[in-house]
Amino acid sequence: MKYVKLGSSSLEVSAICLGSMTWGLQNNQTDANAQIDYAQSQGINFVDTAEMYAVPPSKETYGKTETIIGNWLSDNPSRRENIVLASKIAGPGLSYIRDGSKISGANVIAAVETSLKRLQTDYIDLYQLHWPNRQSPHFGNHWPNSIDYNQVDSVQQNDEMLDILQGLAQCVKAGKIRYCGLSDDTPWGINQYLRLSAEHNLPRMVSIQNEFSLLHTKDWPYLIENCIHEDIAYLPWSPLATGLLTGKYLNGQRPEGSRFTLMQRHGLFRDTKSSDAAVNAYVNIAKKHNIAPAHLALAWCHQVTGVTSTIIGATTMQQLRQNIAAFNQPLTTEVLAEINHVLRQFPSPF
Repeated sequence: MKYVKLGSSSLEVSAICLGSMTWGLQNNQTDANAQIDYAQSQGINFVDTAEMYAVPPSKETYGKTETIIGNWLSDNPSRRENIVLASKIAGPGLSYIRDGSKISGANVIAAVETSLKRLQTDYIDLYQLHWPNRQSPHFGNHWPNSIDYNQVDSVQQNDEMLDILQGLAQCVKAGKIRYCGLSDDTPWGINQYLRLSAEHNLPRMVSIQNEFSLLHTKDWPYLIENCIHEDIAYLPWSPLATGLLTGKYLNGQRPEGSRFTLMQRHGLFRDTKSSDAAVNAYVNIAKKHNIAPAHLALAWCHQVTGVTSTIIGATTMQQLRQNIAAFNQPLTTEVLAEINHVLRQFPSPF
């Protein structure tokens, strides 16, 4: 297993991060225990969760994933030091989480306390803001004029960011979190946090996790360039595009128990004719070279310059084994050239 520095932090993390959002809905405690144990046996020391999980989010499953991880930690206390544990505070919009309120310093402090109780640990290694208080350009909002930035009050946003950093600083000082990070944010968001941290001697953001895959490459090159030069770890989530890149949803297929059979908070906006055509082309490349489509997608993401640790998830042990194995088998120059040809045809299919 390759280990890499998590941005400007002192943490060394595996190049694969074990995602957990299915635990508590599609997976139970026994499943999660097996996944963590196997991941650790393969050298994975990085586990990502969030207070909002399981996904799709609901009042009934809120906090269940952290509780499952906490149960594992309680049963394996000696293994806590071998895990870099990441969690996230939910942004605004979910009525059952702090009445849907924005992220604030006070909400950070409260959310950290409740996450620590569920996780049954004294500290969280990486605490992230799940999405910004202003509208995020993720979840289908990346098209021109999807967001009117003229309507964003930058002064208010900076005031909110400073308040958030002050709340994070209290948690760091108390030893409850070690480092801070972002999620579903932009170059402007990254740079405002960095500026405020420097000006006010507050904790520095060390990472950002954003959606990134063969179907969603909008962070290349501008945000990733920003991350490289500012020493911010870049952590892609959904490298399989919610399972699309495995090919299992081609031609309208909906395998029993799969994510697309569940109610989605933002709908199935990734499921478009262009996505289907792009996935079909990638699946054909994989078949031609006798590799699994998931292997092709994960190995491609891993080799992108600037990617620090790729967040993977699985609902079965077979999927987990195959996904981890993909990182040990780099794609050939020929395969990468064929992928690049398709990527140019379908640069943004959803």
